[in-house]
Amino acid sequence: MVLPRRLARFNRVVTNRITRPFAGALPGFGVVTHRGRGSGRLYRTPVNVFRTRDGYVVPLTYGPDADWVRNVVAAGGCDLRTRGGSVRLTEPRVVRDEARRAMPPGVRDVLNLVDVGHFLFLTRE
Repeated sequence: MVLPRRLARFNRVVTNRITRPFAGALPGFGVVTHRGRGSGRLYRTPVNVFRTRDGYVVPLTYGPDADWVRNVVAAGGCDLRTRGGSVRLTEPRVVRDEARRAMPPGVRDVLNLVDVGHFLFLTRE
């Protein structure tokens, strides 16, 4: 079960506007900057994000078909603002992992509760 589309719409309109200004500075959070596939419009999407050996991983709480995920995959990458810095990320890969191995233990437990099993892996440029 991924989170409902209704919640996604609410978050896009309300929660993202509130969290976007500080999400790029807090541990475990970041802001993904990407372009719309058709519109070319620039978007900034707050996400939970965690470091990996060669880049970052984002749990896909709304599933792999979320517009921002499709934009990043189609573009072959994105920019990420996290912990006060900015990094270019490439080679986006959507991975299904029911064991949630890339997640810290506490986060893994929460993602298990809401049955999140897809993740977006990105490589640092």
